[in-house]
Amino acid sequence: MLYYLFNYLETLNFPGAGLFQYISFRAAIAVITSLVISLIFGKKIIHFLQRQQIGETIRDLGLEGQMQKKGTPTMGGIIILAAIIIPVVLFGDLTNTYVLLMLATAVWLGLIGFIDDYIKVFKKDKAGLSGKFKIIGQVGLGIIIGSTLYFADDVLIRERVLDTEGNTKQEWVTKNNCDVLADVTADVKSTKTTIPFVKNNEFDYEDLIWFLEPETRKNWVWLVFIIVAIIIVTAVSNGANMTDGLDGLAAGTSAIIGVTLGIFAYVSGNTILANYLDIMYIPHSGELVIFASAFIGATVGFLWYNSYPAQVFMGDTGSLALGGIIAVFAIIVRKELLIPLLAGIFLLENLSVIIQVSYFKYTKKRYGEGKRVFKMAPLHHHYQKKGYVEPKIVTRFWIIGILLAIVTIITLKIR
Repeated sequence: MLYYLFNYLETLNFPGAGLFQYISFRAAIAVITSLVISLIFGKKIIHFLQRQQIGETIRDLGLEGQMQKKGTPTMGGIIILAAIIIPVVLFGDLTNTYVLLMLATAVWLGLIGFIDDYIKVFKKDKAGLSGKFKIIGQVGLGIIIGSTLYFADDVLIRERVLDTEGNTKQEWVTKNNCDVLADVTADVKSTKTTIPFVKNNEFDYEDLIWFLEPETRKNWVWLVFIIVAIIIVTAVSNGANMTDGLDGLAAGTSAIIGVTLGIFAYVSGNTILANYLDIMYIPHSGELVIFASAFIGATVGFLWYNSYPAQVFMGDTGSLALGGIIAVFAIIVRKELLIPLLAGIFLLENLSVIIQVSYFKYTKKRYGEGKRVFKMAPLHHHYQKKGYVEPKIVTRFWIIGILLAIVTIITLKIR
């Protein structure tokens, strides 16, 4: 909203109004605003949750210090969502399709998580919202995201125009009063994405249905793209949900991932940097830096109250939304194939549960007695059972997350 106000003021030559044209300035203001909302209003929300006796129900899993957390306010994800949505609405371009998709993702999965937390807290049902309803909600969001990104007219990428021999067309253009030979480009609809660590690092989802005729592939690639979006949204949001088991773990890991995604959005939406790095240029995606900044501020601000010992838990209200935001953001900037690396902590947590359950069922069926690979799943509980204190586990997971983020960023140049 303030973005439009200052755009109008600029037409009146109002001093300083032009600053709002710069993404870097609005990103900085978004970070500050989200931090202020988290720190100031977060405390008020925590007190409200305490007055309403909205406390976490703890199952006794035999973990050290676990029962001391009983009664800690949950649904703290409301703080995160408020600290993301308010700055984006104030400083973002709300006509931008990508920004609208990110806001829809935050609200959609935040609402599903809120319903789950509400059932657990007020209905005293530890199971919460049925798993099938969560999946339906995640699939529904995946369909919306995939359909919009495929069919929306303003969702484009910039590609070099090729001649009949497959070479890039070039033409003379005038830059800085000099005539230079430049590649001819065009903004086109595309289902291409980025593959890390390879030289020709673009992959078209159309190639997944290579067995069909070329014309048929073009007619059906939309379905492939939507299915991929559904899988990614569901997997990452569940991964974040699994990771939310120790104080500060999910929020801190998400903040690290958010910084990386913000960098990707900035370089992908800047034609000079995209050309220099030889990566896919995505028009208008630079506006996502505002969202990423609010996301970083919200997660870091939430850590003020969520770090050990936590004064509030984010609950599914926060964890499902965080995972979904990361997934959709990565899809938009065409870096979703980097998620297993960037969100490696989420992946490990998810895999530990899958391995644990699968191996237990297999051994029980074959030997009559179930055996376990880990002392407990998800993975962070395994280390708790081994005697590691909670802050040490969280800090080491953060360090691994930072290493994964650095490796993810350098994929921009290492191919």
